[in-house]
Amino acid sequence: MFGLALGYEDLNEHSDLRRDLLLAAAVGKEDVLGEDRRCAKDAGFACASPATLNRLELGANFSDRYRKVHANPQAVEAAVLELGVRCLPSDSEVLVLDFDATDDPLHGHQEGRFFHGYYGNYCYLPLYCFCGSVPLWAQLRMSDKDASAGTVEALGQIVAAIRRRLPKVKIVVRGDSGFAREAIMAWCEGIMSQGGEVLVEGEVRSLYEKEYCGRGNAENMIKQMVLDLKADRTSCSWMAANQMRDVG
Repeated sequence: MFGLALGYEDLNEHSDLRRDLLLAAAVGKEDVLGEDRRCAKDAGFACASPATLNRLELGANFSDRYRKVHANPQAVEAAVLELGVRCLPSDSEVLVLDFDATDDPLHGHQEGRFFHGYYGNYCYLPLYCFCGSVPLWAQLRMSDKDASAGTVEALGQIVAAIRRRLPKVKIVVRGDSGFAREAIMAWCEGIMSQGGEVLVEGEVRSLYEKEYCGRGNAENMIKQMVLDLKADRTSCSWMAANQMRDVG
């Protein structure tokens, strides 16, 4: 994730990044010089090799000992969410959760490829949630689903994580017409009936101009995910491996 944020989207570039002292410190390595390594050939390398990271990406698809770096998808998802929530201002009175879906064009025969009539190509349809400029959710999905699929499940985890840190903050859930679904509305109404505040009510024009139009920023955030963090580099054959890249 740090490598992607620094502009190194290819795993082979981690051959050099393994020696980067600042990167080693950023990811929590105590031995930033790589002096205390089990194997002599790894001396001087504090961070993981490209081969190790490749086994991490592919670990969900193989069980043999040569690809035994198995990630826990739920733990990765929870970690990304926790890190995002930690970035939200502690004095916030209102937080706006922007949900949106976008196409991730596929140019091979990746698992789960499906032709989407609206986008006119074979693609995935990832679901994103942003709070301002902070990404909280990145879920890779097949494109044979409704744009809002998985939103209720995502809301359950996102709102719970926010409440643990900011129990009194008002939460606004925002999305385009593709998210005007009964299940989402019912979930939000259920939270309100329990004493929580999730939706903002108001006069229609004011609601549109002051609340809804601001969701255009979510489009900019998706562009940043794709252009800056290379979230569309989903060229692995398996969806689980591509999900690791998309979350990263």
